[in-house]
Amino acid sequence: MSQCCINPSILSADFVNLEAELQRISNADAVHVDVMDNHFVPNLTLGLPVVQRIQAVSPIPLDAHLMISDADRWAPAYADAGVASVTFHAEAAMAPVKLARELRARGSKAGMALRPATPVEPFLDMLSELDMLLIMTVEPGFGGQSFLDITLPKIRRARAAIEGSGIGVAIQVDGGITEETIVRAAEAGANVFVAGSAVYGHEDPAVAIDLLRAAGQAAAASTKA
Repeated sequence: MSQCCINPSILSADFVNLEAELQRISNADAVHVDVMDNHFVPNLTLGLPVVQRIQAVSPIPLDAHLMISDADRWAPAYADAGVASVTFHAEAAMAPVKLARELRARGSKAGMALRPATPVEPFLDMLSELDMLLIMTVEPGFGGQSFLDITLPKIRRARAAIEGSGIGVAIQVDGGITEETIVRAAEAGANVFVAGSAVYGHEDPAVAIDLLRAAGQAAAASTKA
């Protein structure tokens, strides 16, 4: 399992000063950009034109999480924009294998997300088509929610399947990540962590990132000991 990565979510940032907010998290591994269409989820955030501008000024790679309907149609444009990693929802894709291959062909890493109640088992056979599996640890749509511990067994099953197959797929978790919950998620097998309020709610987001990374790495190391 690769090292612990922290991808802060700008959903908790000051949208009026996004360029400055990106600089405050320059020690992160990537910036998590939540795209919501008010259809797949009951919230509306930002779309492709804003993501293109974030891509142009960000000091770190972009990790786009598309909480949108008709992902097959819209997701490839984010890869074309130069986004490093594009994650679509399994529940919103008609042909997830085809879409993952298209994202990779256009130069992005391919990620697939599952809502908390969506089982991982139907998708285990397509893990080799993915670079990352995102297991939502809250219901997608809004920041600031509490971590759902019921998702931990699913993380463990996904990690066991990945280890058993020998393929290098990252497991990302998104929702309610704090210095406390990152420990449980890392112990279960996650290695990429999205944190919004835990980072931007801190007086120094860069310090919060370091604290989260240290907690996650310590938890992952303890499972190997």
